[in-house]
Amino acid sequence: MLKVEKIKEILKISSIILIFFLLSCAQKNKRESIIVASAGKVESLDPAQANTLRTLQILSALGDTLFIIDKDGNLVPKLAKSLPKVSKDGLLIDITLRENVSFHDGSKFNAKAMKFSLNRFMNIGTLNYLLNEKIENIEIKDEFLLRIKLKKPSSSIKSLLTSVNLTPVSPNSYSNYKDKFNNKGFVGTGPYFLESYSQSQQIIKPFNNYWGKKPLNKGIDFINYGNSTALFGAIKTKGVDVLISNSIDDIQRIALNNMVNKSSLNSGEGAPIEIGFITLKSNTLPLGNKTIREAISYSIDRELISEQVSFGTRKPLRSIVPSQLHKKDFSPWPRYDPNRSRALLKKEGFCEKDILTIPLTFRSNVPADKLLALTWKDQIKRDLSDCMKIALNGVESTTVYKQLSEGAFEAVILDWTGTYPDPEAYLTPLLSCSKIKESTCLKGESVFSGSFWGNHKLQELLEKSEELDGEKRLNTLIKVEKLAAQGSSYIPVWLVKPKAWSLKDISQPEFSSDGLIILKNLKRD
Repeated sequence: MLKVEKIKEILKISSIILIFFLLSCAQKNKRESIIVASAGKVESLDPAQANTLRTLQILSALGDTLFIIDKDGNLVPKLAKSLPKVSKDGLLIDITLRENVSFHDGSKFNAKAMKFSLNRFMNIGTLNYLLNEKIENIEIKDEFLLRIKLKKPSSSIKSLLTSVNLTPVSPNSYSNYKDKFNNKGFVGTGPYFLESYSQSQQIIKPFNNYWGKKPLNKGIDFINYGNSTALFGAIKTKGVDVLISNSIDDIQRIALNNMVNKSSLNSGEGAPIEIGFITLKSNTLPLGNKTIREAISYSIDRELISEQVSFGTRKPLRSIVPSQLHKKDFSPWPRYDPNRSRALLKKEGFCEKDILTIPLTFRSNVPADKLLALTWKDQIKRDLSDCMKIALNGVESTTVYKQLSEGAFEAVILDWTGTYPDPEAYLTPLLSCSKIKESTCLKGESVFSGSFWGNHKLQELLEKSEELDGEKRLNTLIKVEKLAAQGSSYIPVWLVKPKAWSLKDISQPEFSSDGLIILKNLKRD
């Protein structure tokens, strides 16, 4: 009997030791870095080239900007030491820089480095027109004093200097990349440095010599999945810690929100900054006819599309600028009105015998695009089949972007996220045109957006807005949008809030005003 009791005691002690051993192993195996997942590949980490949300998200952690815009819409110094000083004539902007800031390669951040970075962007940046149209010259007034000389006064330049695309890079590390992109590396001043890079995975670690608030985690591993199902499965099985909402199917988005409601996940969301829209090619018939474009703008039922495609998570939109940037609700595009659409089409000789066919291209790798296209097609068949029909064509997104400026698409579904939180970041990339013949844009961003639509009065107002501030500037930009709505070369469809979901042992994701997760604030409990 004593022998049995002794065996039981030994087994009890052994079990306790085993539990402690397993707990110790689990603690050792518990990942230190936070794994963040999103869709698609990261083809370049060069800020002069970056134009996707996932790339900008990584760069926001690897680099700093001169200024940021806080949640109240105020300009706040970051790498700058104080707010910019503007001369009375509005042509000179002096920016005092922080001292004791170093790049990841150990070199010093100063006015020379900032000038190098801005000049590099103006030389090779994919969005370099944003600066080239404004800046005459950049001067170094002192080691930590930069002077920007403008071609003419610009009220938007301050907001532009908050763009992640203008984060400074080390002149030492980029000496061989003055006039070409550095796709596979990044050396900046941010709270993290780049430890390793591939198109499918990027690993960043805290930068010990960072000048500001240190990260609350031990690093971020970015994993890029190929499709929405893989993303959804990864967060559901706890294979990743944080999931970014870009390119996740809306039905899976609803499932994730239900998991949040059941306290299985945390979630956070930012201000809506992504617009979804349809571009109509305006330089050839039939869509070169303004009345036909106007008829099409009346034919789309945004509320139905929002509900059927996204279960209401994407807000119906009748503007090409998110309303919070205008600081008022403003919707100049017309509401759904099939009778008005039919009347306009009949005026142009369509309906009954002659049916208008619209070849609609959607990005085959973007789930919401296809659903939008199918829903609109069915809605037209239901309400306007006597006048128009839609023919669908799925094309991979990279091919769409390459062929837009070639005029390859009569109508195409796209989206846009401004690179800084200002109306100009939406209006200029879609509407600006430097050479206009009648109502056709021959040279400018309107060509690259695939609409080829131009308007002299609109361009005058865009330029005039640069001389104005505050309410006067916003009212002028509202006039720009009204003209764009009358031109009907774009049809805004919906507005999307950036969202992220995290496991319960990870803190709730927080977003900055430009719709990016503040990665350094993520922490593991």
